[in-house]
Amino acid sequence: MTDIPNLREDSVLPITTETLFPATPSTHAPRILILYGSLRERSYARLSAEEAARILTRFGAEVRIFDPRGLPQVDTEEPDHPKVAELRDLVTWSEGMVWSSPERHGAMTGLMKTQIDWIPLSLGGVRPTQGKTLAVMQVCGGSQSFNTVNQLRILGRWMRLLTIPNQSSIARAWDEFDEAGRMKPSPFYNRIVDVMEELVKFTLLTRDMRDHLVDRYSERVESRAALSRRVNQATL
Repeated sequence: MTDIPNLREDSVLPITTETLFPATPSTHAPRILILYGSLRERSYARLSAEEAARILTRFGAEVRIFDPRGLPQVDTEEPDHPKVAELRDLVTWSEGMVWSSPERHGAMTGLMKTQIDWIPLSLGGVRPTQGKTLAVMQVCGGSQSFNTVNQLRILGRWMRLLTIPNQSSIARAWDEFDEAGRMKPSPFYNRIVDVMEELVKFTLLTRDMRDHLVDRYSERVESRAALSRRVNQATL
């Protein structure tokens, strides 16, 4: 059982509590970025995102909400477009994110997907989303659905985000907010509190070890092979 001839021992790192847990943990407030996927004047995705922001602030987080108005379609502008640059700077700043989208035609909105598509997997040699936490939320015009949060989870995994177990799906969202845009007391509101509480806990738990958590053997092997090729080529 110990014979592993295909394993590159020079690319295997020890897995210990010493390597996982930092000697001096971070003490600053967890930094959370919120994205929402609707531009309607009375957007329930935005209202639920703002409600989440208030709860996160109460739990001690530093929160920023990205306003997607003016964000161009992917590939129609260069990455130095002001709204694209703003979004990418916020993602780099953040330690966790909340994605809140309406469900339209059984899926997330195009605006939600556009924001995610503008976030690169790698930016200047740094993966801006890798190992950071994510909470997913959706609002529904009718009966409760989980299509959008399921899709957001797939995207979160693809972006190497640590998506927390809990999630929020608000049915008949038009009946869950008062005239001032504040969410009424309900089990749906309680669920958002649950989700934000869990997000802060997971962010505090993982933010100092996120690079180690998603450090992959296959990529270390590939990196060593690339380095070896460069060295051999230079020697030749």
